[in-house]
Amino acid sequence: MYARDDIAAAQQWQQLPSGEHVRAATEAFRMLSDSTRVRLLWLMCGAEHDVATLASRVGVARPAVSQHLAKLRLAGLVTLRKEGRRALYRARGGHVRRLLAEAVEAADHRLTGTDEHD
Repeated sequence: MYARDDIAAAQQWQQLPSGEHVRAATEAFRMLSDSTRVRLLWLMCGAEHDVATLASRVGVARPAVSQHLAKLRLAGLVTLRKEGRRALYRARGGHVRRLLAEAVEAADHRLTGTDEHD
């Protein structure tokens, strides 16, 4: 990495995002403050799942899973695709997958005492 790359990266963090962007990001983080939603989203980062499958994987009742999925959809973290009468849910794109992976990786560093890195 060149010094000019460091300068450009540092300058990015000097300009605050718009209020609309901050509100949307805050809402996404708020949705991820629930451990069931984190587990559901983790599963949906790897593949599409229906409500019944997600409920059995996380050990939560189907109605509760449906409510969690609705909140994740409203926050823009999950997409829904209909296949006949089945509703299939998946994490919305690479940004969501990377956000969740980074959060879990940061938790791993904190829990194991592994040195931080960029």
